[in-house]
Amino acid sequence: MIVVENLYFSYKDVEILQNLNFCINSGKWISIIGGNGSGKSTLARILVGLLPILKGKVIIDNIVLTEENLFLLRARMGIIFQNPDYQFIGCDVKHDIAFGLENQNLSREVMEKKIFNIAQKLNILHLLDCNPQELSGGQKQLVAIASVLVMEPKIIIFDEPTSFLDPQGTQEIYNLIEDIHQNNNITLITITHDWEFAFRSDEIIFLQKGNLLKKDIPINFMKDEIFLKNNFIHLPLFLKLYYRLQQDFNRLSKPPIILSKLKDFLWQYNLKM
Repeated sequence: MIVVENLYFSYKDVEILQNLNFCINSGKWISIIGGNGSGKSTLARILVGLLPILKGKVIIDNIVLTEENLFLLRARMGIIFQNPDYQFIGCDVKHDIAFGLENQNLSREVMEKKIFNIAQKLNILHLLDCNPQELSGGQKQLVAIASVLVMEPKIIIFDEPTSFLDPQGTQEIYNLIEDIHQNNNITLITITHDWEFAFRSDEIIFLQKGNLLKKDIPINFMKDEIFLKNNFIHLPLFLKLYYRLQQDFNRLSKPPIILSKLKDFLWQYNLKM
């Protein structure tokens, strides 16, 4: 479990985060969403110890995040950055994936088995001997994710991992994150601007100018039309369609909350016209 208590952060006298309080249960997938300058990425970097806690407290699995136990907590966590180039240090993909394992005093045989297994799972076996700088954006992000997954962390933070990807690459990463959530007992935190993607998660945290305005399950966000309209200049098309057809959606036990399912529902809706 991650517990954040009275967390503040400022930079050059500018308040970036203001009195944040929330908790994330183990094994859950949380999306943190908000506009530019909302403090999303700052929060992510504090949680993994890349930025100091100036005021407040972060508790991870009953351990208070401090400089003294930072190494211990980092062994439980991994982060995927917007730009995967920041995470490459090896001459080829295999060495990049192996880098973290080299600090675990594992035998070469065990390391090679772990690398093979994670590369096979992510369908990047054919890339193991490639120079990371010669890969496509989507391939680079897959390698970055493999480098974190191979460490078997308890918590993974994805800080806008699709910012540099085309629509196809974006969807592949989205599907991979959802697969990780469904098939592993890992706490996932995704930093994103994409509401449709956020609706796939278990809960959403909405930040605005460093303040936590709302933390709730996706369907409750979806139903809170007044809140969303008050905090957006333009509602996403997905939400506009939902509100236009809200009467029909309310007849369903579980309204569709991702675009692909919404398309199926609209098709059925048109057939009934």
